[in-house]
Amino acid sequence: MMPMKKKRVLFLVESLAGGGAEKVLSTIVEHLDHSLFDITVCSIVRTGVYLDEVGNHSTLVSVIENSKSLAGRIKYKMIYHLLPPRLIYRLFIPKGHDIEIAFLEGMATRIISGSSNVGSRKIAWVHTDLLNNHWTDIAYKDTSEEHSAYRQFDDIVCVSETVKASMDALYPGLNNLTVLYNPVDGDRVLRLAKEALNSDLFHRGSPTLISIGRLVPQKGYQRLLPILKRLHDEGFGFVMNILGEGPERHALERIISDNDMDGYVRLPGFVSNPYPYLNSSDLFVCSSRSEGYSTAVTEALILGIPVLTTECSGMRELLDGGRYGLMVDNNDEAIYQGIYSFLSDSRLFSTYRSNAKEFADRYSVNSIIKRIEGFLAS
Repeated sequence: MMPMKKKRVLFLVESLAGGGAEKVLSTIVEHLDHSLFDITVCSIVRTGVYLDEVGNHSTLVSVIENSKSLAGRIKYKMIYHLLPPRLIYRLFIPKGHDIEIAFLEGMATRIISGSSNVGSRKIAWVHTDLLNNHWTDIAYKDTSEEHSAYRQFDDIVCVSETVKASMDALYPGLNNLTVLYNPVDGDRVLRLAKEALNSDLFHRGSPTLISIGRLVPQKGYQRLLPILKRLHDEGFGFVMNILGEGPERHALERIISDNDMDGYVRLPGFVSNPYPYLNSSDLFVCSSRSEGYSTAVTEALILGIPVLTTECSGMRELLDGGRYGLMVDNNDEAIYQGIYSFLSDSRLFSTYRSNAKEFADRYSVNSIIKRIEGFLAS
């Protein structure tokens, strides 16, 4: 019997920075059956904390090897400001693949929409609720151009039912939407959580709160800090660690400094292995204005850490309507009331820790990877 021919798959991303989508891509390329798929990952800019991980499990190429060089700056201007998608694709994107995947909304989706490979299956992967977090307008002239781009795809993957509903509302008439949840390698999370943590990075207290995410407006940290100050001023004792890096760092540091919060709020930056810190915490706080399907919340649940989250895309599905974590309305007062509930009633910690452990017992990365493999092979 002749061996089955591998499907040649291209994933296009802007970079391999420390975001949730990039971490998901790393998990996918590691766990896909490499006897069935020949995987290439193309990053527009060669940068990011997941370069090595992705490179270990795929052919990794980059359009811009050095964004600070003259050639890199010229390419960047051509791609982001001058050329139409069809010409960007023709000049810069690897050819000859059976499946071409724009793994992130925005520029990657715009470029693959211009693919001239008539024989390839084109897939767009949407990781956020674009109705409530329409950040992709930086990649398009207007929503009409973005809608036109999505119509060029054979399939559009949404990471939650809420993301799918948002795409339906934003761009009516797309009848090729599929929901595939993000895979998270639970065994890896549990294994890495046993490693030693750096006590210089981690601020301990009783209780210890934690959040993990990029320091960007979407994550809602600028509204979270005044809430923490209010609780502290009311006499509650706690510490808060926010692990992540991003453009809001200076603004957040200024809020912390101006309000004398240094004693109970810390910004350790990006931590390559956040799991020992997560595992040593009492409560994971998600203050996001919008999400897609939160990898960080999933990892907290795998470790049995209670979760408090705003109600945003994917959370109702992920938390089984609130069984595995406390969901609150997506506003400042509701976040305050949610954290207040935990700090004023220690029994909530044990209740949600017990429920989170139930989630961890049921979680399997293999089942989600199998669904993704079946989808790509179909």
